Amino acid sequence: MDYNRIVQGILDIGEAMLICGAENFRLDDSLYRMCRSYGFKRYDVFAIPSNIQITVETPDGEIITQVRHIESTDIDFDRLDYLNNLSRYVCQHTPDEIVLQEKYEEVMARPPQKPYTKYFAAVMGGTGFAVFFGCDLADAAVAAIVSLMIALVGGWLSKREENLMAYNLILSFLSEVIIILAVRLGLGSHPERIMIGIVMLLISGLSTTNGIREVLQRDFISGSLNIMNSMLGAAGIAFGTALAMLALDGVSAEGYVLNHNIPIQLISCTVACIGFAFWFKIRGRQVVYSGVGAFFTWGIYVVAYHFWPSNFLATLLASIFVAFYAFIMSRINKAPSTIFLTASVFPLIPGPNLYYMMYGCVSGDYGMVLGETIVLLATCLAIAFGFNIVDILSRTGMRMLKREYHIGKNS
Repeated sequence: MDYNRIVQGILDIGEAMLICGAENFRLDDSLYRMCRSYGFKRYDVFAIPSNIQITVETPDGEIITQVRHIESTDIDFDRLDYLNNLSRYVCQHTPDEIVLQEKYEEVMARPPQKPYTKYFAAVMGGTGFAVFFGCDLADAAVAAIVSLMIALVGGWLSKREENLMAYNLILSFLSEVIIILAVRLGLGSHPERIMIGIVMLLISGLSTTNGIREVLQRDFISGSLNIMNSMLGAAGIAFGTALAMLALDGVSAEGYVLNHNIPIQLISCTVACIGFAFWFKIRGRQVVYSGVGAFFTWGIYVVAYHFWPSNFLATLLASIFVAFYAFIMSRINKAPSTIFLTASVFPLIPGPNLYYMMYGCVSGDYGMVLGETIVLLATCLAIAFGFNIVDILSRTGMRMLKREYHIGKNS
C-alpha cells in the first residue's frame, strides 16, 4: 500500500467529519481506529476545531506526518452519518488508497438537501422557539417572517462573510429592525420574546456546553476554542441588536418568560427541534427521533422542576436522559450520537442567557451580566455533567461487556 496516500485518505475523512459537526473526542476515536486498522506500529492524532495532525510509523518503519488546516465548518449531519459509516468500513476492510478515495468521493457526492428545506427548517425553529418563550399568534407570524429572512440572507451572507461575529451582527441587526418596525405597525406586541426565539437560530449555546464538557475531560484547547467561538457569536448578536435599538430608539431588554401552558411548551419545542434537525441537514427517520428526544427531554425537565424547583437539578436530570437517549439511538441506527443529541438537547440550551449576558455588557447593565452569567454557567455545567455521567457509565458498561467504547493511542 501507498501509506502516504492512506494517511491522506484518513485525513480527508477526518477533515470532512470535523467540518460536518463531529464532536472532537469522537473524531479522535474514529481517526485512531482507522490508523490502528492499517497496522501502523505507532500512531498519534491531534485534533482541535481548526487543525488535525496525524503522525504514524508504517509496518516498514517509515515515519509519516500530515497536517490539515480547517478554515470553516458547515454542519451536515447526514454527510457525517455516511462518513461515520465509511470509517467503520475502513476499520473492517482496510481498503487500499484507490478504493479508499473512491469510497470517500462517493460519500461527498451525495445529493445535497433540497434548497427549500432550509427555509422550512428556519421557520419551524425560529417560530417554534418564539412560541416556547411566550409569544402570541401575532408575534409568531413576525417570527416566521424574520426566520425566513435569516435563511435567505444568511445563505447569501455565509458565502461572503466567514467571521461569525460579523455574520451574527448583520443578521441580528436586520432581525431586530424588522421586529421593531413590525411591532410599531401593530403586527406583534412582544419584541424581546420574538428576538429570543430568533436568537436560537444564531446563537451557539451548544458550543459553550460542549466547550465546558471538553474542559472537564481535560481537552483544554478544544474546549476553550468552543467557548470563545460561542462568546464571539453572542457578542455579534448583542451588538447587532443594540445597534438596531439605538438606530430606531427601540425598546430595552424586557426579559423573556416561558409559555405558561405546559402542553404548548412541549409541542412548540418539539416542532422547533424538528426544524433544527432539518437545519442541521438530518434526514429520514432520524428527524422524527430528534423530535421525540426533544419532547421527552423537556418533559423530564418540567416534571423534575415541579418536584424540585432547581434549574440546575432539572437540567442535570434532563441532560442525563437525552445523553442516554442519544447513546441508545446511535447503537440502534449505527450512527453518531451527536446526530440525536444536538437537536434533542436544544430546549435545555441557555441561548437566551448567553444573549442577555452579552447584551448587558453592551448596555452597561452589569447586574444583568452577573445574573445571566451565573445562570448560564450553572446550566452549561449541569448539561456537561449530565453528558459526562452518561459517558462514564456507558464506558464502564462497555468495558464490563468487554467491548471497545473509546480508544486512544494506548488502546
